[in-house]
Amino acid sequence: MSVYAVDGLEVWRDDRAIVRGVSFAVDAGECVALVGGSGSGKSQTCLAPFGLSPLEPRGSARLDGRELIGLTERELRPLRGRDVGFVFQQPLTALTPHLKIGRQLAEAHGRRPSRGALAAMLERVGLDHADERLDQYPHRLSGGQRQRVLIAAAIAHRPKLLVADEPTSALDASLRHEILALLGRLRAEEGLALLLVSHDLAAVADHADRVVVLDRGEVAEAGPADAVLERPHSDYARALLAATPRITDPAPVLPAPGPLLIEARGVSVSFARAGWRRGRIDAVAEADIAIAEREAVALIGGSGSGKSTLGRAIARLGPIDHGEVRWRGDPLPPRARMTKAHRRLIQPVFQDPIASLDPRWRVSDIVGEPIRHLRPDLSSRQRADRVKAALQEVELPATLADSRPAELSGGQAQRVAIARALVADPAMLLLDEATSALDVLVASHILDLLARLQHERGLAILLITHELAVARALCHRVAVMDGGRIVEEGRAAEVISAPRHPVTQALVAASV
Repeated sequence: MSVYAVDGLEVWRDDRAIVRGVSFAVDAGECVALVGGSGSGKSQTCLAPFGLSPLEPRGSARLDGRELIGLTERELRPLRGRDVGFVFQQPLTALTPHLKIGRQLAEAHGRRPSRGALAAMLERVGLDHADERLDQYPHRLSGGQRQRVLIAAAIAHRPKLLVADEPTSALDASLRHEILALLGRLRAEEGLALLLVSHDLAAVADHADRVVVLDRGEVAEAGPADAVLERPHSDYARALLAATPRITDPAPVLPAPGPLLIEARGVSVSFARAGWRRGRIDAVAEADIAIAEREAVALIGGSGSGKSTLGRAIARLGPIDHGEVRWRGDPLPPRARMTKAHRRLIQPVFQDPIASLDPRWRVSDIVGEPIRHLRPDLSSRQRADRVKAALQEVELPATLADSRPAELSGGQAQRVAIARALVADPAMLLLDEATSALDVLVASHILDLLARLQHERGLAILLITHELAVARALCHRVAVMDGGRIVEEGRAAEVISAPRHPVTQALVAASV
């Protein structure tokens, strides 16, 4: 008997079925991957039968032979806590922000584990400095580190079924393979049934036994993972594979760089250790990087390598202990003394398109916010015209101006975030994992949009990413970080084709 089986599953929103006729089963020790783009219904297929969605499930979903459809929340809650583990897509919003990591792991475990046992849980999922992490809050961890904490919490009570909704989207290629290999080992050792949700068909096919491809709420095709990957028969599955960037893709045509725009010299950033330990943790150490006008440079590295901390320090969005940052040869003032003229020079686009937008505001207010603060000389009519032009520039219809973030798809939300960055007319964009939370089809469109903006506006770009293929598609040069230091730097094509440092070699090998 299968650990989990759905038959003719439907998920209804009001009077409309957004998931229709989905059937599959997951056996003990088996991995079934649900793959599809944004809005395909894959997350609702996984969450609605367990009462984790406001939408109504119909049909059949059986866990160890027990029917879930029709159970009350009171009946579902003990089943979720005993037999199922969940890894949700957005690690920052899934973790409780005011509780330390150790406290959250203890709650997931449920049996008052010792501190050593909690640290072992983090070590099991490959998190470094595990004992120190227990005393940290989620905001002190990188996206990849938070995702590992979620996985550790999900398997703490040894569930029969693990539902993993995009569990590796925040991880670099090598760590992605490590996490999926870890889940594979758990399946083999403990007979864990794994239902894996992903937008990346190529990434999961090597780790899944079977694949179910969803398109607009219906099964486009299903079968053994290797058969779907090598011989997809549906147009949708072929489109997913074609949209996946690869480091072997032809080199893009990029605009010629201009004069030096921004230069960071000897930048160092540290943070105080959490808990009873004294001292500081070096997040970035003596980093040098320069970016010219119209040039795109990628900061590449694994989770916790320091790339986001360095990017924020350069853009004056985060702290800096030592070093200097020069803009067209002149020093940028410290963060507390940045003028409005300085702040509009570099505009950020963050990793999570939904979490970075104020849920209470309409799109027109979100996009217009920077110029209300940075361009007080503009009239309300001029600001409205700029907002309209920015939405057009990122190819969003004017009808979305009155929408709120919850009404947007992931791709639309990220286009709104890009429009918000562009409306202040910056000279440089800081893109912090701007496509990692998006499915491959949407991410491909966002990369095309950024490439067009780079050509048309002459923007400089600092791209923070863990994806070498994304860096190759957009960037002139790459700088590889490890342990807070830049360990290798050069032209993107040269670094990828002939990596010198072991970290770069590992990233390249995992991306092939």
